[in-house]
Amino acid sequence: MDELSHLIQGFSIALTLPNLGFMLIGIFLGVLIGVLPGLGGANGVAILLPLTFSMSPTSAIIMLSCIYWGALFGGAITSILFNIPGEPWSVATTFDGYPMAQQGQASRALTAAFTSSFVGALVAVLMVTFLAPLVAKFALNFGPPELFAVQLLTFASFIGMSKEPPVKTLLSMMLGFALAAVGLDSVTGTLRMTFGQESLLKGFDFLVAVIGLFGLGEILLTMEEGLSFKGQRGRITLQDVLNTWKELPQYWATSLRACLIGCWMGITPGGATPASFMSYGAAKRMSRHPQDFGRGAIEGVIAPETAAHAAGTSALLPMLTLGIPGSPTAAVLLGGLLIWGLQPGPLLFTEQPEFVWGLIASMYLGNIVGLLVVLTTVPWWAAILRLPFSIIAPVIVVICAVGAYTVHNNLQDVYLMVFFGLMGYTFKKLHYPMAPLVLALVLGDMAESSFRQSILMSQGNLGVFITTPLAGAITTLSLVMLFWPLIGRLRQVSRG
Repeated sequence: MDELSHLIQGFSIALTLPNLGFMLIGIFLGVLIGVLPGLGGANGVAILLPLTFSMSPTSAIIMLSCIYWGALFGGAITSILFNIPGEPWSVATTFDGYPMAQQGQASRALTAAFTSSFVGALVAVLMVTFLAPLVAKFALNFGPPELFAVQLLTFASFIGMSKEPPVKTLLSMMLGFALAAVGLDSVTGTLRMTFGQESLLKGFDFLVAVIGLFGLGEILLTMEEGLSFKGQRGRITLQDVLNTWKELPQYWATSLRACLIGCWMGITPGGATPASFMSYGAAKRMSRHPQDFGRGAIEGVIAPETAAHAAGTSALLPMLTLGIPGSPTAAVLLGGLLIWGLQPGPLLFTEQPEFVWGLIASMYLGNIVGLLVVLTTVPWWAAILRLPFSIIAPVIVVICAVGAYTVHNNLQDVYLMVFFGLMGYTFKKLHYPMAPLVLALVLGDMAESSFRQSILMSQGNLGVFITTPLAGAITTLSLVMLFWPLIGRLRQVSRG
């Protein structure tokens, strides 16, 4: 009942006229970001985050989270109509979505994708509503050893559960830690890796790095590929929507399975992309007609879209309750909270209840508004993709530069953005994951502080991380996650 009363209070905040306006703006911007290849949820939030500095934190997070919902919806449009994944998690949607469009079933595929996205996000928001306060209350018992154990679990899970080679994930994360260590040591006050540059006294600004890594890096790669847009025309009528909605309930098992996979991959640092592929694979294995997959099976659209939205939304649960982002976009939002002077974690629910519950209420409203917007405006977004990419790319680059400059009104940040853009381009060319780098860049200082506080408490005894039952259990789980690929190989060898 407490959660329901808080949620009602959150709706009273989210339903104010300014916040509704920010919500609508965020949805439209998000769908545009999702439609345009070269951008994405994390990129769009990072680029537009500086524009929210003059807003209240509640209004800012509502708009930014709605940009994320819109991007999740928008990625399906390009995947189905143009066979171009607007987002990484939309790749699996192209497998059956585009064949459906080629067969004249574009409206059916789009309606199924948008509705499945809505269902996945709704289930995840319900989970966040009722689980977040419980997790936050539990986390109030955490001291520095427990906090470091949780952060270690996040890093270890990224290495052990990632689809990328563990060595590449580890190297990417180590580089993120190195970048996070640049500047003034918060404990001793000594300078680290500044090389005499005054501009590095405060370290690398998280926002500038993210704008370069995601926004500029992706655009450089897309320009090299010479992307051109050719696809099917999309138009959805009310009759198309109603007919598809009548059909969808028969796939309830696929949707339920996708929701479970998505929520699990969102809470753990799996993310929306692995969730969509995992859900697609599970749907194909469990289907009565697996031979139809890849030829236009509607289940092949329902499964990845439901899982991607469930994962993208549930990633906010560990961010709000523990200060641990479950996805790159959640990491960007975490950086925004820190910039606004808010400390994510269990105390956020007691010190800033209006902010937390206003955000959760906006998730419900933003999901509904997003569904209505995409169902009614598909032809507009498809028309944008008929613009030459030679026009779209420079506009995105200018937006990135303006976003980087706005952070501190300093031209030096634009140069740093270009540096990180080249780094992001290099990472993508070499097939190195950027999510671990961003995670380490955001959490590096927090993890270092928790570790050093724990060591000071125990007078240098590393056993502090295993002596208390809670810290010991989390640390043990972290080690299992870290060595999971090795455990899997040993099991294969023993069977062979």
